[in-house]
Amino acid sequence: MSDLSARAAELRALLTRWSVEYHSLDSPSVDDATYDRHYDELAALEAKHPELITSDSPTQRVGSTPSEKFSKVDHVAPMGSLEKVTTDEALFRWAEDAAKRLEVDPSELTYVLEPKIDGSAISLIYENGVLVRGATRGDGARGEDVTANLRTIEVIPLRMLGEAPPLLEVRGEVYMPLSGFHAFNERQEREGKKVAPNPRNAAAGSLRQLNPEITRQRPLSIWIYGSGHGEGITFESHWGMLQWLKEHGFRTNEHAERIAKIEEVARRCAEWEHRRAELDYEIDGVVIKLDSLEFQRQLGALHDRPRWARAYKWAPMTAQTTLVKIHVRVGRTGALNPWAELAPVEVGGVTVSSATLHNEEDINRKDIREGDTVVVQRAGDVIPQVVGPVLPHKPGTVPFKMPSHCPLCAAEIVKPDGEVQHRCPNRACPSRGLESLINWVGPAADIEGVGEQLVRRLWDLGLVRSLPDLYRITAEQLLELDGFQEKSATNVVTAIAGSKEISFSRVLFGLNIPDVGWVTGQNLARDFGSIDALLAAGMDELMACEGIGPDRAEAIAEWFADEPNQALIEELRALGVRMEATEADRPKDGPLTGTQYVITGTLEGWTRDEAKAALEALGAKVSDSVSKKTTGVIVGENPGSKAAKAEKAGVPILGEADLSALLRG
Repeated sequence: MSDLSARAAELRALLTRWSVEYHSLDSPSVDDATYDRHYDELAALEAKHPELITSDSPTQRVGSTPSEKFSKVDHVAPMGSLEKVTTDEALFRWAEDAAKRLEVDPSELTYVLEPKIDGSAISLIYENGVLVRGATRGDGARGEDVTANLRTIEVIPLRMLGEAPPLLEVRGEVYMPLSGFHAFNERQEREGKKVAPNPRNAAAGSLRQLNPEITRQRPLSIWIYGSGHGEGITFESHWGMLQWLKEHGFRTNEHAERIAKIEEVARRCAEWEHRRAELDYEIDGVVIKLDSLEFQRQLGALHDRPRWARAYKWAPMTAQTTLVKIHVRVGRTGALNPWAELAPVEVGGVTVSSATLHNEEDINRKDIREGDTVVVQRAGDVIPQVVGPVLPHKPGTVPFKMPSHCPLCAAEIVKPDGEVQHRCPNRACPSRGLESLINWVGPAADIEGVGEQLVRRLWDLGLVRSLPDLYRITAEQLLELDGFQEKSATNVVTAIAGSKEISFSRVLFGLNIPDVGWVTGQNLARDFGSIDALLAAGMDELMACEGIGPDRAEAIAEWFADEPNQALIEELRALGVRMEATEADRPKDGPLTGTQYVITGTLEGWTRDEAKAALEALGAKVSDSVSKKTTGVIVGENPGSKAAKAEKAGVPILGEADLSALLRG
């Protein structure tokens, strides 16, 4: 039996080490098959000899029976909450006050920064290196015993690595990664269960499941940020504590850093406000702590709020409000685009009154209805999105249905096979003119000082009804409009004239040619070089261009053969708009030269055009379709068939975090 006991102990040690390497250190030393083989050996050994089972065995992560309720437990040291600051001035005052209380020069203070995870704080108790209890923060003095649920989280060690003190309390934040959160909510919807409004609620709810097996199925993780109490071990600095915890198998945040100057601390806080979209988890600020534990002890706490730490917090990126009405706008290609009119609400420091809704299928998948209270999300500078309703639905609300006829021209709406968009088939629909102008001044030509609001105003007044009209507008005409002075009118006319020099690929994108977006416009500009070559091109020549199949080639050829379109081209050419390729239309060399990516779905931190431009700036090609040349497919929310095609073809699937890492090199 001693040999079996020794083998069981050896297997537990190996599996514990390998689990920490894989989950916490992100540097596995063995493959999955090796881990599984040793795990199966230990499980078989314990099944045959139950007396060999220990509480820290990797096989015992789930094994407790469902609890009828959670018992209350006292924390070995209070889990105080942090005072927050929201400005650099408040941060500087805190640092000055700390130095004054400590009677030291401010230059003697060093700080440790960590992203403030928007999750659920927990306390873990280890006795002689073995996890014996885990509890929620509760009121700071008492929490709920959720040990059985915490044991199901793979990244929490059941036994510490290396030599362990007799007693150690470890503190961390349990969270649900964004990628896991979206998958979790989709599964909840499929099963007819309540969706979580945000990852924090999802994590907190998962920890309080009475059945640990349910918690095990949730995609939870943890960042360890410190220790509240220890016996038989001392640390001199918070930074040293973090390094020790990492060495002993705990998952500490990779973005934690030690900084000497408070001005640099403020700069890093500002950086993180813009960088938070890069992370696969939500943060709502940065935690700043004095590094010296002796200084922490001297400063103590006031009303359970430590004087030696602050949370630099930003405006929340989600909010709840009423969805007043779902409107439908007809785009430049005839696509019907639903959007939400919202009761104004502040999200991420910006007042939001409208948000995108993508398409009918997405609206009904999320079960978003007029009159509901909904969760609105804004990440970085991305257009706000409606995440979903706050259930239950309000009485009288009904599922959304796309109109059967075009709101602008009353033509009967069609929905082509294989597409999620409904479309107006009428080529004479007013949307073709107005939306084409909006597309031209915005994404295509990016004319400074000329936006959608001005274009709609000029359209309503009958001053501009086509692209050539835009280039004939005069400063005198603008001066007759309210709000224009001589300088502003001159600036607008100058900016419009300057847009004649945009690249040929942008011209092709802005001409409203069916199925010609950023990527196809660049491919056409590169392969044909001029508008005259495109006017003369046949089907075979068009299909030879990357990303253009028979259907797209036919649509492009028909557009160029249409006499009104030919007249438009000649009129723009006569007005001086560029109609041939330049150096700007040629691919750029860079670190990603030779690679080719496809983007599908809605990205959280980028618009599709921003992601494409960022990749191309590094030399990558961005294509509309998956082929054997595709290096990877970047998948956002609600991806189309391209993701499935890539998976079937064995093309790597990349998430938004992968995109950010790719662009950082």
